[in-house]
Amino acid sequence: MSAETSLIPVMDLLGGQVVRGVRGDRQAYRPIVSALCGSSDPATVARILCAHCATRRLYVADLDALMGGPAQFAVLHRLIEALPGLELWLDAGFADAAAAQALMTRLGSFAAAHVVPVYGSESLRSREALAQAFDRQDALGARAVLSLDRRDGQPMDPAGCWQAPELWPQRIIVMTLERVGSNAGPDLETLQAVRLRAASGTQLIGAGGVRHPEDLLHAHDAGAEAWLVASALHDGQLPPAARPNP
Repeated sequence: MSAETSLIPVMDLLGGQVVRGVRGDRQAYRPIVSALCGSSDPATVARILCAHCATRRLYVADLDALMGGPAQFAVLHRLIEALPGLELWLDAGFADAAAAQALMTRLGSFAAAHVVPVYGSESLRSREALAQAFDRQDALGARAVLSLDRRDGQPMDPAGCWQAPELWPQRIIVMTLERVGSNAGPDLETLQAVRLRAASGTQLIGAGGVRHPEDLLHAHDAGAEAWLVASALHDGQLPPAARPNP
């Protein structure tokens, strides 16, 4: 890990456009207005964000799917065609491994190697689904990521993911939704609490609240391998990366 936590740029997709996430209130999200991108077209925004962060890794939240609708297949397909070297971390409200596999199959051969399914604790349907999602004997499960989601101090967690550290995978996102787009600073306390319960060697990725490079230094000290960031990039609060992220 570098002396500064690395960045994973984030795109929230709603109705085929990139929108600005604010405190997890998805009904109120509006098309992105960005000093960095000047566009809400997914492929354009993705290309600029990845170049700015010097990374090939991009986190995408399909808000249509997360709110109970169908996944934005056409948008996702265009995105991965436009950026063939992309490692796409995709949260599309997967209730279980079968739901993730169905979308990966539909996305085609690219997905098998380059799309990383993100299972959110707000979406997983059961403890059994949690266990099956991260089956290391399965290629999809071996690379999948768990997002431990919470809002206003309460876990979003019908499956009980927060209470089952023995089922956690090697990579975990600690998502504090009320910090998203809030300019309130990262939730390092929750990240440190998860760190204490996770197995040795678990990679922790924070989400929400980063404002400036100093926040990333504090995130590193708290144990974050990387941090999911959107608003601070669009608002020009984080300078271009000097070198590629690991």
